[in-house]
Amino acid sequence: MKGNLNILANKTAEVVARKVKKSAASEFHKFGNNVGLGADGTVTKYVDKIAEDAAINYLNKSKIKINVLSEEAGFIDNGAEYTFVLDPLDGTRNAYRGIPFYSVSIGVGKKTLSDVEYGIVKNIPTGDVFTAEKGFGAFYNNKKIGVPEVPDKEILSSLTLGKNYDKTALKFAKKEKVRSLGCASLEMCMVAIGALDFYFVGNEYLRVIDIAASTLILREAGGIVTNIFGEELDIRFSLNERTSVVAACNMDIIKEIIN
Repeated sequence: MKGNLNILANKTAEVVARKVKKSAASEFHKFGNNVGLGADGTVTKYVDKIAEDAAINYLNKSKIKINVLSEEAGFIDNGAEYTFVLDPLDGTRNAYRGIPFYSVSIGVGKKTLSDVEYGIVKNIPTGDVFTAEKGFGAFYNNKKIGVPEVPDKEILSSLTLGKNYDKTALKFAKKEKVRSLGCASLEMCMVAIGALDFYFVGNEYLRVIDIAASTLILREAGGIVTNIFGEELDIRFSLNERTSVVAACNMDIIKEIIN
């Protein structure tokens, strides 16, 4: 059954990506419109609804029973053993501003981040796909990946700035070469392939739907994911919990950040 769930996750991600790209060709001007509130109380944009409707409609037609935790719909209990932790569109602002860095992200697990067994993150504009299966490694466009043993001499990071910044982020913004890319799932995947040396969110801001797939991908690539206190990151499948994230290629960088 787990293999079937992995296939279903891949097909669902493809359906979402195809629908969003098709809609962008004819109704991009609507993408940033407010269309309601999601289950977590945040504003739902038109592009969010397009993505989630595509995913939910496809899953409803599937013969495979699966629960769904999603940003707009909340928890859909279908009495299944496994849950799709779904962010139909991570990087919403990038999507409706035309910045080609946003994704569909799906983690497959039971109750918590630590028991996610499969993850897929698909960069919708580029078509690049990151996947991982617990115990079997991580892959980028079907090629196995791993974090570099030694980071680049000039550390490059991605930090959450803007209204969700914290003092530690500002410290690194002043001393290191930094980016702020606006899509947590893809930013963590960038660490997994060595494009970034670390990704940092100092405030308790991210939800499990943002990071379920990418946490597994980075860990399977040999990276480390903790909270701001250096504790191995774990969080329940719930929209009510938020967390800080420190994701890096090795523990030395984590220690430097949290100290």
